[in-house]
Amino acid sequence: MAKEKDNLENEELEDEVVVDNDENEEVVEDFDEEIKLSKEEKREKKDKEKAEKRDAKIKAKAEKYADKESKRPVIEADYESGARIKLVATALICMILLGGIAFLTNQIIQKANTVKKNPTFEMVVENYGTIKGELYPEYAPNTVANFIKLANNGFYNGTTFHRTQPEFMIQGGDPNGDGTGGATLDKLDSSKNNEAYSIKGEFILNGFTQNKKQHTKGTLSMARSDYSSLGKTSITKEGYNSGSCQFFIMNADNTTIDGQYAAFGQVTEGLEIVDKIANVEVETRDASSTDTTKTADKPVNPPKITSLTVETYGVDYGMPETQKPFDYYSYMMQQYYNSSNVGGTSGTYSTGNQ
Repeated sequence: MAKEKDNLENEELEDEVVVDNDENEEVVEDFDEEIKLSKEEKREKKDKEKAEKRDAKIKAKAEKYADKESKRPVIEADYESGARIKLVATALICMILLGGIAFLTNQIIQKANTVKKNPTFEMVVENYGTIKGELYPEYAPNTVANFIKLANNGFYNGTTFHRTQPEFMIQGGDPNGDGTGGATLDKLDSSKNNEAYSIKGEFILNGFTQNKKQHTKGTLSMARSDYSSLGKTSITKEGYNSGSCQFFIMNADNTTIDGQYAAFGQVTEGLEIVDKIANVEVETRDASSTDTTKTADKPVNPPKITSLTVETYGVDYGMPETQKPFDYYSYMMQQYYNSSNVGGTSGTYSTGNQ
């Protein structure tokens, strides 16, 4: 009995051991399960954290993009507004520049036209009409300047045509009315004295090669003294520079005097008036007449210049260069004195101003 009892106890112990082992296995399995579960949870947690971070980044990017998109219309509006301002400013600048260029161009054109446009004269002859023409400063600049000053200062108003020759010319501008007169400095400038003056002859024979104007019909030219008949070169040249105010207008071509007188203008209207004046009644046409009461080619009723003015179109041609005129009378008296004292003692005769 005792033996059976021990066997029974041993079997119970084995059963307990078995039970314990089973329990231990369950515990191990549970622990493993816990470990396994813990790893999965960690992995899931980690994956979740990664997902959350990824979502957060995506969200941040989305918010940033949304913010950028929300601001873009404002930026574009500002850009468009700035572009319009720049466009308007550029247009204004272009308009100003174009306006300035147009103004300067207009000024240059006006200046060019003014410089190129020759001065013009208008001569009113009582009972005959108006003679118009232009002056040529490119041919005889000093002669033109002299004529302009005298004309626009009223010097010629009231003077006459004192010498007329058909098929040749009509001569006028002498304050004495007989071909002996000249102008004085105060007629050029009222602040000057009334001293007589003359100007240099601007023609080829006098060394002035610039003047190529021919003496064709209607040519306006400067009158001067001619001392060539005295036969002395020195006195002949004095005549080249003796002009001051008298002028003549050709009523026919005569190129034989080209280069010997300063041609400085041309009639453009009124040549028929020039022809009428050239054919007026004169005291005599006989230059060799011994009748001292008559003067060759002098009109019985000299045509009067009531007005003579020059339009310069804004150009100032300045004061002419002048010189002391040759004193022909004193020169002749000196020649007479010298010839009458040949071989004798010298006298004290004064030649006066020359």
